[in-house]
Amino acid sequence: MSSFTFLHAADLHLGSPLAGLAAKDAEIAERFAAAGRRAFSDLVTHAIEIRAAFLLIAGDVYDGDWQDLSVGLFFAQQLGRLANAGIPVAIVKGNHDAESVVTRSITLPDNVLNFSAARAETRRLDAHRVALHGRSFAQRAVPDESFARSYPDPVPGWLNIGLLHTSCDGYAAHATYAPCAPAELAARGYDYWALGHVHEYAQVWEDPPIVFPGNLQGRSVRECGPKGAVAVDVADGRIAGLRRIVLDHARWAHAEIDLSGAEDETEALERVGAALRPHAVEAQGRLLALRVSLRGTTPLHDAWAGDRERIAAEVQAAAHRIRDDIWLESLRIGTSRPAQALADRAGLLDPAALLHAIDREPEVRARAEAIIAEIRNKLPGGMSAVDGPDLSEELDALCAEAEALVLARLGGRGC
Repeated sequence: MSSFTFLHAADLHLGSPLAGLAAKDAEIAERFAAAGRRAFSDLVTHAIEIRAAFLLIAGDVYDGDWQDLSVGLFFAQQLGRLANAGIPVAIVKGNHDAESVVTRSITLPDNVLNFSAARAETRRLDAHRVALHGRSFAQRAVPDESFARSYPDPVPGWLNIGLLHTSCDGYAAHATYAPCAPAELAARGYDYWALGHVHEYAQVWEDPPIVFPGNLQGRSVRECGPKGAVAVDVADGRIAGLRRIVLDHARWAHAEIDLSGAEDETEALERVGAALRPHAVEAQGRLLALRVSLRGTTPLHDAWAGDRERIAAEVQAAAHRIRDDIWLESLRIGTSRPAQALADRAGLLDPAALLHAIDREPEVRARAEAIIAEIRNKLPGGMSAVDGPDLSEELDALCAEAEALVLARLGGRGC
């Protein structure tokens, strides 16, 4: 058998609405959406440049049903480039682009191998003696069915590769779809498993390699760090090695900044700038969206929590002083006031202590969390599931802001 390289990608989510980001800044949301398309175009270019034997896409090409035909036309155009280069593409449908979800279609080139949703099947690439085994999703939700158990036996003497869109074991942060265990996959006797659905890169089994490539482009602050695909080298009919290919054109990051002891705004903003700089360097010139979380005990707490809009503008300005293409996704003020500020009010009814105690009453928190959850469930698709912060963190931030606003109106006086 000759030596060759194939590419493994998943979770393109073309057409993702990025609703949460769009609500904050429509222009930046459009640039992130364009970054996803550019990432896939670069993957195609890379496949052509290295003369890849084939490309595997393990589900979720699309984010859901198309709003218009442009997303389908873009995908067909890119696959046409691969067809002209003689590179086959094998695709299984995932939960986001299941047969019941995406109702429109555009004819794809002849180099595309699609897998049935009715049953697992084998497609052969004779030129490289490769047997591809896969099954698509018919419905969006298959939380209890293990597709892997029905996959065909390996073809003797061929390189056998399984394509599967699955939550797999050990990824509780991701919704459960077609669950399976890595050991269950390894027992099938295939040489490589090309997985999709989990948006972080992970090799969950060494021999055979069972790999999540992650998505090509992060879509929210929950998807930080480099994103891309995997190149897999084959020599003498065996997997010889694999490596990540970073393809994202925009990046997300979360900066947690300790303001403990910061006595004035100048000092605090200097700490903010120093904490943001490494994220800018790591992004290597890419568009960067940052969530900034402030922590620590500082006399600035009440002033900053009570003037969030101005402070957010100051943090954005600090980011722009580092590089003009860094944007504040959100600001979380989780600081606290010094204990001395409360002690100075000894003998008085302390509104700060009273508010702080109310915030932490279990009944009050339960009612507040229920209200927040109800509001988030009514938001447009994408805003709550992908971009929303953790509910407990969100409530803490809202309580801190409410405390600061009340104290500001009281002029910082005890009662």
